[in-house]
Amino acid sequence: MNELLAALIAVAGGLAGGLVGVGGGILFVPALTICLGLSQVEAESTSLLMIVIVALVGAIRQNGYGNVKIREALVIGALSPLGVLVGVAVANHVSQRALQLSFAALALFMAAQLVRRANRAGSAQ
Repeated sequence: MNELLAALIAVAGGLAGGLVGVGGGILFVPALTICLGLSQVEAESTSLLMIVIVALVGAIRQNGYGNVKIREALVIGALSPLGVLVGVAVANHVSQRALQLSFAALALFMAAQLVRRANRAGSAQ
């Protein structure tokens, strides 16, 4: 593993987590596959653990600013593991290409939704 590259990925993922509220996975997964040579399923699996750390630190800091909605976080967080169990099982039984295309499609969909929301908010001002 290239330690300098890993450090850059870590800082970029942490910055994204703190700045825009993502756990870093949107950066971690492509970086782990492209820069560190992990397979898609290895990158997604490794990213899950990395996201826990980023999310925990980010949530603690944001809570200090009064920005964390505890009830919503606990309800959604408590139910999310059901989806994770299914997702992990599926990820380990589909091709690398299918995982890559699914990840890319999700990233593009989310980006389009964010652009649409920003444009709507900008036109309302």
